[in-house]
Amino acid sequence: MSDLAEADSAGSAAAGADSAFPRLLRERSGSYRVTNIELFFDLVYVFAITQLSHYLLGHSTVPGALQAGLLLVMIWLVWSYTTWVTNWLDPDQMAVRLLLVVLMLVSLSMSAALPRAFEDLGLWIGGGYALQQVGRSVFMVIALRGHALQANFERILAWCVVSGALAVGGGFAHGSARYLLWLLAVGVDLAGGAVGFATPGLGRSRTSDWTIEGGHFAERCQAFILIALGESIVIIGATLDGKPVTAPNVTAFVVAFAGSVALWWVYFDQSAEAAAERIAHSDDPGRLGRSAYHLIHPVMVAGIVVSAAADQQVLSDPGRAASTPAAWMILGGPALFLAGHAAFKLVVWGYVAWPRLAGIAMLALLALAARAIPALALAACAAALVTAVAATDRLPWLPRPAALSAS
Repeated sequence: MSDLAEADSAGSAAAGADSAFPRLLRERSGSYRVTNIELFFDLVYVFAITQLSHYLLGHSTVPGALQAGLLLVMIWLVWSYTTWVTNWLDPDQMAVRLLLVVLMLVSLSMSAALPRAFEDLGLWIGGGYALQQVGRSVFMVIALRGHALQANFERILAWCVVSGALAVGGGFAHGSARYLLWLLAVGVDLAGGAVGFATPGLGRSRTSDWTIEGGHFAERCQAFILIALGESIVIIGATLDGKPVTAPNVTAFVVAFAGSVALWWVYFDQSAEAAAERIAHSDDPGRLGRSAYHLIHPVMVAGIVVSAAADQQVLSDPGRAASTPAAWMILGGPALFLAGHAAFKLVVWGYVAWPRLAGIAMLALLALAARAIPALALAACAAALVTAVAATDRLPWLPRPAALSAS
């Protein structure tokens, strides 16, 4: 992800020196659109998010939640690394399209194995993760041979070989050993970006070298938020399908829908476009891309996944009291999302989003009454709280993201 400054100036010379070298990089002339093949690539992750939500429902314990969180990070990393690559590569080039199609196939296989990730299909998960992380980097090193970007992807490849070996090792291991090896694998990939993929003999990169097109990168991450929210909407409709039209069922449907709309509103009403403008005009878009999007966005995605699982529990039996796992999901999903968005605003604008922190505190207080009220009432309170937080963004005395971006 480095050496791009040199790559921009040297790209034409490198291409001229070797006429057989295909110019796979996008034209670096202003902003550019998300292509159809990128959107097609994202469709696999609709299925992956659905699988994660169902996994959480079937493993509603603390170990199960930790396993689901680890799997989410693995899914996010293979998607996010590809998003970094397609910010620089031209998806209209045949070689890049074929790369994305192959990655789609591996991702689909990996997603299909998620329900049995800690059972008999661990190697599908670990192998799929390694194949994507290593294979994508090998493609870049070979395709960009002689180009200024090659050294950077050699660094990334070195780190991905380590994380890939740990992931495959986890696939062969069992029990806690599998979890630990996969945790180390994602830790390596997360740490790699944090230290500029420092590699003996190759040095390290700086975020100022990662001259991504910020608007495109922000749009891609916004699309993943929509993927997660779309899965929530599908769960709401699918769970209600075939159920009798009764007051509790209709109320649960409205509450679940309102909760999803509130999450959308918190993210997209004021912040999404302003943040895209901020990163697009940043002097160091790589820093914002790494911190605000690459590292923080999966926290919000996790909140949506947990909320979707909670919706399915409430919709299946609106009248029952909230069990401890259900209460944690009903309250924990919105709390995770608000925490992620508060961190997002802090990194992008240096602004402490007090209404979001207050919302988290109120959700924590609701936990005290969780066992005394029906699950539907608890979900209604949670949805109302998130709606209230979203409404505070329109209060005239609070700073607006668009104004902060312009300052």
